[in-house]
Amino acid sequence: MCGLTVAAILHTIETAQAWMQGLEPFAGVIMGQSGAAKTATAKLGGRGSTHVAVLFTCIGRRVSLLRSFQRAAQKLGFDASFYGTDTCKLSPALQLCDEAFLVEPTTHAKYIDQLLSIVRGHAVRLLVPTVDLDLPVLAQHKPRFEELGCRVLVSDPEVIDTCQDKRRTFGFLRKNGFDAPVTMSVRMALAADRRGELTWPCFLKRWDGYASRDNAIVHSPSEMRFFARRIPNALCQEFIEGTEYTCDAYVDFGMNVRCIVPRRRIEVRSGEVSKGQVVKHPEIMSQARRVVELLGAGPGVIALQLFVTKDGRIKFTEINPRFGGGAPLSIQAGADFPRWILQELTGGRPQIGFDDFTDGLMMLRYDAEVWLNDTDLKGTKVDGGSVKCEVGSAMLEQKTSNFTLET
Repeated sequence: MCGLTVAAILHTIETAQAWMQGLEPFAGVIMGQSGAAKTATAKLGGRGSTHVAVLFTCIGRRVSLLRSFQRAAQKLGFDASFYGTDTCKLSPALQLCDEAFLVEPTTHAKYIDQLLSIVRGHAVRLLVPTVDLDLPVLAQHKPRFEELGCRVLVSDPEVIDTCQDKRRTFGFLRKNGFDAPVTMSVRMALAADRRGELTWPCFLKRWDGYASRDNAIVHSPSEMRFFARRIPNALCQEFIEGTEYTCDAYVDFGMNVRCIVPRRRIEVRSGEVSKGQVVKHPEIMSQARRVVELLGAGPGVIALQLFVTKDGRIKFTEINPRFGGGAPLSIQAGADFPRWILQELTGGRPQIGFDDFTDGLMMLRYDAEVWLNDTDLKGTKVDGGSVKCEVGSAMLEQKTSNFTLET
């Protein structure tokens, strides 16, 4: 055999397999538990396969996203475990995880320590936020997770603040030359109306809102005053008519924007896209890329919302620094974010084309069910948490959950 040993032949085969799957075999430093650096060689499949533990927070209804990560791990030949957290057992995606954890609400003082306990006890190497609620605290405490060898897909605190405060979002966009709806306080809007400078209708929403909650279209000063008294932290925006899009931007672990997938929002239900279509729009892709680069968001997937008006103007309205609810459409179209993330996590260098996805793919969503008996329900309370969720009588003391619907 040309003088090659059996070990050398096996190594050559493994190298070829890794290359074909987009991974570059490496010998490098991987963060282990308690911050210890361990030298390891990534392998695919079979004996000695790469083990990856992933934790999804506030997992709620994110079944499609969970399944996408599970499929990606299977394609890569990884031995993977997928864990989830929520405040109540009656969370469909939570029940489909390998192990389910019940934690306090994201605003509770114990929340971060509970997540760290899960990471430490299960050698979690990747934490994936799925909603806006815990992004600020995860960004603030990201170094604590990194000390345990766990990468958190969350942007820096300043980026999170810019995205979650709609006033700052508007300021960032305008400062950097991007078009956005005119944004002002309700008091300023009413003053502008008295001067004859306000165009009706207007759009009211919370400056710290999410999931399309507490939004209203108003057509007169009286309507504006009425809804402003009922919408906490209300601000007023120019009402935009046009075609609405969400862009999924993939930012790699080196903070490079590698792919942008625009998807048209055909129908939205309770803030989450229910019908959508991929549209390969070069100008949207170019502008979205610049927004993410200038913002410094990432790593991971960043969801940007915008309108294209009838005269072709692109107006950005929201930046959500996490997976959007419609991301499975982009993944199905060929932008395999979970696979790229897992490859990078294990030292690989995925081959990513900026526009290498299927144009025109459409998603039509429907409701699906998870069937369980009481005895089948998963959910381990972390660190003696006081989470209450009575299941047998179908009467829940827990009236709110960490999960919500997103873009």
